Amino acid sequence: MQTFPDLYRGLTGCCLKTYSQVVWKVVGLEKQARLSTVWSVMKSVLRKDGALGFYHGLSSTLLREVPGYFLFFGGSELSRSFFFASGRSKDELGPVPLMLSGGVGGICLWLAVYPVDCVKSRIQVLSMSGKQAGFIGTFISIVKNEGITALYSGLKPTMIRAFPANGALFLAYEYSRKLMMSQFEAY
Repeated sequence: MQTFPDLYRGLTGCCLKTYSQVVWKVVGLEKQARLSTVWSVMKSVLRKDGALGFYHGLSSTLLREVPGYFLFFGGSELSRSFFFASGRSKDELGPVPLMLSGGVGGICLWLAVYPVDCVKSRIQVLSMSGKQAGFIGTFISIVKNEGITALYSGLKPTMIRAFPANGALFLAYEYSRKLMMSQFEAY
């Protein structure tokens, strides 16, 4: 079976390439390498943009987070309601229904906010080179130059990741909450 040696060879090659590229970038960008601590980055932002510099990108983040989490929790609660029979509490659900509900919530979140997240990511990349055009300008540029499908580029791997990641999140949250509540009630 050649799968594991190929896996280890690929993993080793990936690590070596990543390390060499990081070293290359740091050596090539000595001027930016001075910004290596939190305080130096904060001083740089304050000098360049003032106190409002800490809030660049806030509107696109809020545009993504507010409706996204509404759909995240709404989708998970709706799917949880399908799992409990009449007379039983939602708190009595087992691990599989909790994970499925969390997965459904994650899918709801990413389907709704992925285009906004794509624009936000482009803004972040463009701001590194000083070419930030704002949310609307970046959105229009993407749609005009690349088409509407560019807003959904990378959605498939995000969906594949979203279901198990959010399922595990909900499972961990519910079991942690139950454990903490039982400890609280003991006192």
